[in-house]
Amino acid sequence: MGNAKAVQAIPYSADRKLRLAYFVTHPIQYQAPQLKRIAQEPDIDLNVFFGSDLSIRGDVDQEFGVRVQWDTPLLEGYNYEFLPRWRDARDGEIPGFSRPLNKHVAKRIGEEKVDAVWVHGYHYLTHMLAIRAASARNIPVLLRTDSSLHDRPRSALKLAAKKVFFNLLRPHISGVLSVGEENTAYWRENLGPDVRVFRCNYAVDNEFFQRQCEAAAKTREEFRSSLCLEPGRPVILFAAKLIPRKRCGDLLEAFLKLIRSWSGGPKPYLLIVGDGEQRAALEARAAQASAGDVRFLGFRNQSELPRFYDLCDVFVLASVDEPWGLAINEVMNAGRPVIVSDQVGCHKDLVKSGVNGFVVRPGDPGELAESLRTVLADPERCRIMGQESQKIVANYSFNQNVTGLRQALQAVRPGFPAFPISAQ
Repeated sequence: MGNAKAVQAIPYSADRKLRLAYFVTHPIQYQAPQLKRIAQEPDIDLNVFFGSDLSIRGDVDQEFGVRVQWDTPLLEGYNYEFLPRWRDARDGEIPGFSRPLNKHVAKRIGEEKVDAVWVHGYHYLTHMLAIRAASARNIPVLLRTDSSLHDRPRSALKLAAKKVFFNLLRPHISGVLSVGEENTAYWRENLGPDVRVFRCNYAVDNEFFQRQCEAAAKTREEFRSSLCLEPGRPVILFAAKLIPRKRCGDLLEAFLKLIRSWSGGPKPYLLIVGDGEQRAALEARAAQASAGDVRFLGFRNQSELPRFYDLCDVFVLASVDEPWGLAINEVMNAGRPVIVSDQVGCHKDLVKSGVNGFVVRPGDPGELAESLRTVLADPERCRIMGQESQKIVANYSFNQNVTGLRQALQAVRPGFPAFPISAQ
């Protein structure tokens, strides 16, 4: 990218809205409500540039193994455009470095008279073009992604190449938007201790999930009956892709250990919501163990999940290489305890062992089984843990992220107000 000087902060002119361009590969169900909230700021003119429409047209998700078309609105409440493409992500393909690859990136930044550029992810060629175009125009760039230092192992050669890449990238970045503690450590390690970090946590629409879970509670027993679950028995929930890094097999083995030594009170069920390459093997293992209390329920769309969150007593995500784990945010809004591995990116932010759940080592079904036993053995403690979950997740909201974004914009555009000035 060249050895450009670090972008200098340019004063903000308060006679118009600040024009913010956001570049992201495609519409993402978790981001849409956050973008809608940012667009409500009276002094920010947000324009979102998508590289592809793959999530709108309906795409075969390689990891789920099914065609996914989200049933929540992805394009409502904010300005957006789909950039023309030299090439697009293929059906069933995860976006990569050169797919999608878009035209007119620099042209659109110039035409929009952009005041600041925000890119989600640095490992896409289109985003590199946006960073370069902004830097050439002395436009500040904010960078956000969910990477962490516990990411997949890399060779010494790849690590050396990554260091060179970040040394070249650093002068073009005015600040980073951190999604949590693990992500902040990643930026400090790779961009240096002096990089400006602003908290813009991974969050979900807390009000939506609380509303939906409260509504689901009114028909909880009917829903339980529709799944052929006996009343009064605890429910352990897993809701994610059935792929190796999600480690659903560890949870299944932990459940089998738990059931074999269960005493006192109704036995729990294990509900597995999701699909993917490991489903057949997991079903075979459950059948071989005669685990009739395990239910495989397949892929469920976004709007269906609150019913499962309300139904469960504890939620488990014992993944490895998990950048964050937004399902944890969602189920905490239902007031439920959570158990995660220490490789789930949100564990330092959202999970306090013994308070609202437990943090376990990945690949250790025995430790996971004991954590499940501790949560489920005392219904009152389980309920109190769930209340603590709701208190904690309340601090991870879209409103707080808007505050973090405004602080970043104020730093790179001096004079931009920390709080919006209502338009008259």
